[in-house]
This record gives sequence, structure tokens and C-alpha cells, in this order.
Amino acid sequence: MTSPRVAHHSPTNNPILIYSNLSHYLRGGSSSKAEAQQTAPENKEDHNDNQGNEKKEAQASPAHSTLALVEEPEDTDPWDLPELKDSGIPWSALDTRGKVTRVLVSLGKLVLLLGFLYMFICSLDILSSAFQLVGGKTAGDIFQDNSVLANPLAGLVIGVLVTLLVQSSSTSSSIVVSMVSSGLLTVQLAVPIIMGTNIGTSVTNTLVAMTQAGDRSTFRRAFAGATVHDFFNWLSVLVLLPLEVATGYMFVVTKLIIDSFNIQSGEAPDLLNVITDPLTDSIILLDQTVLTGIATGDPLARNKSLIKRWCQTFTNTSLMNVTVPGPENCTSPSLCWEDGNYTITLKNISETFNVQKCKHLFVNVHLSDLAVGLILLALSLFVLCSCLILIVKLLNSMLKGQVASVIKTILNTDFPFPFGWVTGYIAILVGAGMTFIVQSSSVFTSAITPLVGIGVISIERAYPLSLGSNIGTTTTAILAAMASPGDTLANALQIALVHFLFNISGILLWYPIPFTRIPIRLAKGLGNITASYRWFAAVYILCCFFVFPLFVFSLSLAGWQALVGVGAPLVLMLIIIIVINVLQKQKPRCLPAVLRSWDFLPLWAHSLAPWDKVVGVITSKCCCCCKCCQIAAEDPEHNEKECLEKDQKTHTEVYDNPAMSAEKEKENEIKIELEILKKTRL
Repeated sequence: MTSPRVAHHSPTNNPILIYSNLSHYLRGGSSSKAEAQQTAPENKEDHNDNQGNEKKEAQASPAHSTLALVEEPEDTDPWDLPELKDSGIPWSALDTRGKVTRVLVSLGKLVLLLGFLYMFICSLDILSSAFQLVGGKTAGDIFQDNSVLANPLAGLVIGVLVTLLVQSSSTSSSIVVSMVSSGLLTVQLAVPIIMGTNIGTSVTNTLVAMTQAGDRSTFRRAFAGATVHDFFNWLSVLVLLPLEVATGYMFVVTKLIIDSFNIQSGEAPDLLNVITDPLTDSIILLDQTVLTGIATGDPLARNKSLIKRWCQTFTNTSLMNVTVPGPENCTSPSLCWEDGNYTITLKNISETFNVQKCKHLFVNVHLSDLAVGLILLALSLFVLCSCLILIVKLLNSMLKGQVASVIKTILNTDFPFPFGWVTGYIAILVGAGMTFIVQSSSVFTSAITPLVGIGVISIERAYPLSLGSNIGTTTTAILAAMASPGDTLANALQIALVHFLFNISGILLWYPIPFTRIPIRLAKGLGNITASYRWFAAVYILCCFFVFPLFVFSLSLAGWQALVGVGAPLVLMLIIIIVINVLQKQKPRCLPAVLRSWDFLPLWAHSLAPWDKVVGVITSKCCCCCKCCQIAAEDPEHNEKECLEKDQKTHTEVYDNPAMSAEKEKENEIKIELEILKKTRL
């Protein structure tokens, strides 16, 4: 028996409509209302025209462009913060046991998050110690060449390279302070080196962003949030270094500050170090006086190990008879006498006695500094990456629903008009305060990088936070300088004030007026490139922090003639390219027809697509070779056959067009629809 309600509902007896509804269901209900309204009259006409026919050949859907299958929708902005939706049960729907369980789980996640953050900060400290063990003595040797340091550009890249080697701007700054205090370096020559240390310390959060390369949109935001710090430092140096060379304004201003105030030495506070030092000091402890001794030219320091073995020593100073070459070498004429052919005088002789050994892991290990440094480097990088991945996972699970909306609102919402401009400056103060607490700009910027990646903090808000971290690390350096002894207090404080004034001047250049916030636009452009070609992120890090500084340093060693002869044409060509790019976007009519685009150049010269294919082929071959080696070790008989099959498959995958696979899926879908239509007609 058929239900009367169904029997009198004539449209449902139409097999074409049944076919349409079934195919709509199989596609997941993705058809729009407009398509449904348009399909109904067409189906009705087809039914009336073909009532007497038993068989009819169904027509396929109209062909669509394959380009639409691989392009992203134009109306979506990739820089919009994603919605962190809560897929769990709402709080109101939970019973008492469920609420208690959720609270306990949330508290457990918070404790784990703090623990992983603690391990993350400690691993950064160990990473800095590892870099000092591997390249610390080389860094001291670089500082020794005063003839090279006389070139401001060479001093800049030396500051970058040394900070990269020791992974600590405070360590490289302390070496500079020691050299100035010992008279090996003037404060004027130290200013470009301080600028370089500001650049070198920003590589850490850029490396941290590389760990989020798994998801394309997350990597776009994370890499842009990290490199906005890099662009700020490079642009500030681009303006302030020529200004300092021409006028010396930072040296003059800091000199006036030092001379105007009667500053007494004090004691620098230990904040976060009180918590992290027990763990890091139990793993490794370094003797910083060795690096300072190498930089200041102490011959005995070169043969010493950087690993500190005796934590408590006793120095005894006493007057002793010492033989000197002649009377002019005596300490005083009254304390000088001759005994035959020998001249003897009284001198204060200091003798150091070792009292107590240190208690770190490597105190009794008989390995070279390089071997210990490589071991610590591998372990610290493993812990750093593991903690960062776990922190991101925990943040993704915790920052959902109302919690995420509240945090996003607090961090990314401006004050109401007309006080919206105040929000950015408050973010600068927050960044400075947090950096002062953790005593490291690398730690703070590396901690906010994953938050930018998952979409909790926008890049527009991360920019002032990074600027604040630059100020926070200089306030820490000022306090550390004030703890210096009296003979080095003035020089140490002036260098710390130079660092502070450099960052303040950079903020005045690149933040107050929205139009001048060029680092944000540059970072977004680089983020878009690295999201499409993720290998370009590694190219950027290598070129920006290693290849370019080494290239300039090698030219500086050759002399200023070679530096100007090679550098001037390159800089001129770069300026011309930038001007042409700006005119192509803003006023293309001002350019000749040939220069309105770069199409007259070969494709590899103005596009990364050919290079992407090369990288893809190289990567596929490397992967194939690794798999072949593994197969050879496990099963030598099937080595050649399986390797060749995988090689051919990899090559087809490299050049495979995703739109083609989508067309095949469309053909399969049409076949299913034809079968459904055939069954419904029966």
C-alpha cells in the first residue's frame, strides 16, 4: 500500500527529480539554492519532452575550468585570524562529574604548558652555551683584528656573525665592553658592532618558525611574525648606520648622558635566571673570562678550556723576591738590589688555588670543547623543537571556543576612537616588560612566534611586541652594565645606552606613522612566498644571516677599494630594481613598454616556479636514494626493481597536475549519476 500523502505528491514520482536529489545527497548537499531552482524547470521540460521514450542518454555536466580546482577563493584573506572552534561538549551540557573532569584536565594542560615553556627557555640557554663551545674562540679571534673593525660595515657584519656563533647578544656585547675597557676598541668603533648584535639575535625566532612548516597557512603567519623582527632591524641599520658614520649622533648623545649623571655601580637583578640556572648550571657551566681573554689578546686564554671546572678558587697574593732583567724593571729603587749578575726586586705575586669543583655533567669528561659543544647542540635542538611542537599542540587544544575569543579580543582589539593609537604603544610596553622578566629577547620573540602561527596574535600586534622586546633586552643590558666594576662602568654603560638609543630611534622611524610600518608589509610578502615555496625560508635564512655577512666580511678583508668596487654596482642595481618594481605597481605608464613587466627576462630570472621544480626533482631523487639504500640493506634481491618503480612514480608525481586528478574524480561522479538515473527509471 502506498501512503496517500506520497501518492498525491506528484513531483516525487518524477525519476529525474529523484536522480537529482540522490546525486545531490551523494555530493554532500553542496548544491546551492539557485542551482536547485534552475534545475527544477529544466528537469520538468525534459520529462515532458521524453515521456514516451523508455531509454534516454543522460548528458554530463558542463565542463569547468581546471584552474578553479586548484586556486584559492579570491574573497578569503590568508592573513585573517582563523576561528579556533570548540568541537567538544558545551559547558552547560556537562554534568558535575564532567565539569570536574574538564577543570582537572585544563589544569593539567596548564601545568604541562608551563613545564614545556620552562624546558624551552632552558634549551635556548643550553643552545647558546653549545654555540659558544663550538665557535666561541673563533668569535674571539674575529674581534681581535682591529684594522677590519675600523670599517663600520665590517664592524656591523662582525657583530652579526659573532652573535650567530655564540647565539647571545649579551655575550657578544660583554666582549665588546671588555675590549673597550681594555683600550683595544673605541666606543665609536663599537657602535656598528652593537647594531650587528641586534640583527644576529633575531635569527632564533626565525629558526623557531621553521618548525611550523607542516601547515601552509600556519607557516605563512609564523614566518611573517618572526621575520617582521628581522626587517625592522635591517631597515633600522640601513638608515642609522650611515647617519652614525656621518654625524656620530648616538655616540654624542650617550656621551652627554654619561657625563651629566654621576652613576654609581650597583648590582643587576636576577629574575628568570633564579629559576633556570639550577637546571642549566647542572648541565654545563662556561668560563666567560676565556672569551674575553682571547678577544683582548691574552696568549694564555687560547690554551684554556671554555668549560668551567673549578667553581670555587682562592687567590693568595704575597710579596716575593723576583729576578728581573735590570734595575729599570724594579718596582721601586728602594726595593731593588743586585746580587752578582742578577737584579732582584720585590713584587706582589698572585697564586690561585682550586678549592671546589663544579657539579655539572661535563666537569670530569675528557672531551674537547668542540665535541662537548656538538653534543649539547644536538640535544638542545632536539629538546627545543620537541618542546615547541608540544607547546603548539597544547595551545591548539586549550585555546578554543570562548577562551580563544576572549584572548583574541584582549590581544588584538584596539581602544575605542580616538584612543586606538595608544594600543600599539601599550603592546610595546608589554613586550619590554615581559622581555625584562625573562631576561632575553630571543626567548620572548620565540615564545610568541607559535602564537602568531596558530592565529591567536595577529602580525599587526606581534610587531609592537617585538619592538618592545628590543627595548626590554637593552634595559637588561643597562642594569648589567651598572653592575660592572668602577673602571669599566662608564664604557659598559655607554655601550648599553647606544644599544637602547638605536632601538628607540628605529621605533621612531618605523612605527608611529602607519604608513612607515614597512616591516609588516615586507614580512607579509615574504610569508606569502614561503607559504607557496617552503624551501625559500631556508634560502632566506642562509642568505640573510650567513652568506651576505660573510660576503661583506670577505670584501672588508680585501680592503675598502674592493668593498666599494664590488658593493657600489650591486647596491645601484638593487635600487634600480626596487624603483622599477614600485613604478610597475603604481605608475606603469611612466615606464617603457618593455619594462612594464619582467616578461622579457627568462622565466627563472623573475619567477620561483622553475626553481621549485628543480627543488622538487632534487628532493624526489634524494628520497628515492634513501629508500633504495634502506631496501638494499633489508632485501638486496628486490633492490633494483622496486627502486626503479619508485623513481618513475616519483617523477610522475612531481609533474602531476592536481587539476587532472580532480577531472578524473568528476568523471567517476558522472558515471555514478548515470547508474542512479538508470535505476530510478526502472
